[in-house]
Amino acid sequence: MSETSVKPYIIAADIGTTSTKALVIDSRNGSILGGASIEYPLHVPLPDRAEQDPYELYGAVVKAIREAKAKSGVSENEIKAVSFSSAMHSLIAVDRDGEPLTQCITWADNRAVAYVDILKREHDGLEIYRRTGTPIHPMSPLLKLMWFNDHEPELVSRTWKFVGIKEFVFYKLFGRWVIDHSLASATALFNLEKLDWDEGALRAAGVTPEQLSEPVPTTEVLRGLNSAAAAEMTLSADTPFVVGASDGVLANLGVGAYEPGVYAVTIGTSGAVRAVVDRPLTDPSGRLFCYALNENFWVVGGPINNGGVLFRWVRDQLATFEAEEGRRLGLDPYDHLTKLAAEVPAGSEGLLMLPLLTGERAPYWNANARGVFFGMSLYHEKKHMIRAVLEGVCYGIHAVTEALEGLTGPAKEIRASGGFARSHFWRQMMSDVLGAELTVPDAIESSGLGAAQLALLALGETKDFSSIHEWVKAGHRHEVNKANHEVYQKLTAIYGEVYEKLVEPFDKISAFQKEQFGGK
Repeated sequence: MSETSVKPYIIAADIGTTSTKALVIDSRNGSILGGASIEYPLHVPLPDRAEQDPYELYGAVVKAIREAKAKSGVSENEIKAVSFSSAMHSLIAVDRDGEPLTQCITWADNRAVAYVDILKREHDGLEIYRRTGTPIHPMSPLLKLMWFNDHEPELVSRTWKFVGIKEFVFYKLFGRWVIDHSLASATALFNLEKLDWDEGALRAAGVTPEQLSEPVPTTEVLRGLNSAAAAEMTLSADTPFVVGASDGVLANLGVGAYEPGVYAVTIGTSGAVRAVVDRPLTDPSGRLFCYALNENFWVVGGPINNGGVLFRWVRDQLATFEAEEGRRLGLDPYDHLTKLAAEVPAGSEGLLMLPLLTGERAPYWNANARGVFFGMSLYHEKKHMIRAVLEGVCYGIHAVTEALEGLTGPAKEIRASGGFARSHFWRQMMSDVLGAELTVPDAIESSGLGAAQLALLALGETKDFSSIHEWVKAGHRHEVNKANHEVYQKLTAIYGEVYEKLVEPFDKISAFQKEQFGGK
């Protein structure tokens, strides 16, 4: 009897910004037998901070795996492996015993914004980007380390290592400090060609290789699970753990978007557009990231800060009455809001929104950017504003897609994943804005499925990722509405023009806001 038939199931654990999800996946067909999601808070003690408790996240990993396995009904002897996906750019200072000296500082933390200019001016930042593939932005651990060296030198002197959240989890489980090439390539400290820490970037950050984890391939398999942790997760202590990759690159794999001309668009809390190439590839202007999937595939693209978080803002701040009305009618509030937005024609009758409430990453990489309604008149109603917000998120994705097409070639097909993929209305809008056919896979847990595919490769049970097409079938296909696309072509051009005109005012209003928040 084969190993696959005896142990057919893979647990995929995805450490996210707002929750950790675990899925039990049948490696024979990609079906999901059970899942669990454990949420945790994002702490914002100051306007430019975004932190989490490392132990809270570690506990969520253990609990999610235990609960997903329990819901699936499979035994510990049927688990082939556990494979990991994780959010990028986190940073934790730890002491020699592996105890955190800081919170987990997330990608959304902007404390290092002043170091963008310092890196560019004093350390040839664009050249570091070209070697490392991580755009120059306060999200990156490189800039966070520069900040710590200047603002917390005493803490730095007590720090044994600087690690990310997945590294912290693996240390607790296996007693090893390892970082996969995928997450390492999102630190701005890792040389894409050498697959090792970059000397120039380390000098700028003020750290040595010994203060960082050991880089390993995304297919690295760890064995010798801590017996206490194994018992808590109800796993066998000999269960292999695959180090895995970042959530972004695995999302592409999990929707089958790893072939030329096939782009993946993900919108959850934030969003991203990504394409896969066969070698490290960086943008001459520094607008796009390049992160490793494995030695044969590299994911190029760009993230936007403002995705589903904008729709939640609409629900909670702009349209509370309408959201409650939907609840009274027995409807999901978001579905009710999209019905209102659908009453307005494409383009919101000239109302444009720059959805930059949390600053922006790609393609602008401007932490000082702010949200703007543009073109508003007395004619516009709340339903126009709701639609303009959803269109604005699509315009942000369009801006990244334009940059990506200039580097990798035009998109033939877009594959959608994330929370927005549940909304037919929003998906069709995205297809119309981008001017490309959009396909919705029948399974939207893309990062988890990607992690499971990577596990099969790591264990030597497959030679490539082709079986993902057997796991994930195309669901609904959205053809471009040409009339709507013509409207959106005009408005995306205006969107870019408005942004460029507001770059200097964005800096001024951001400085004013920081003054107002001073000391709070």
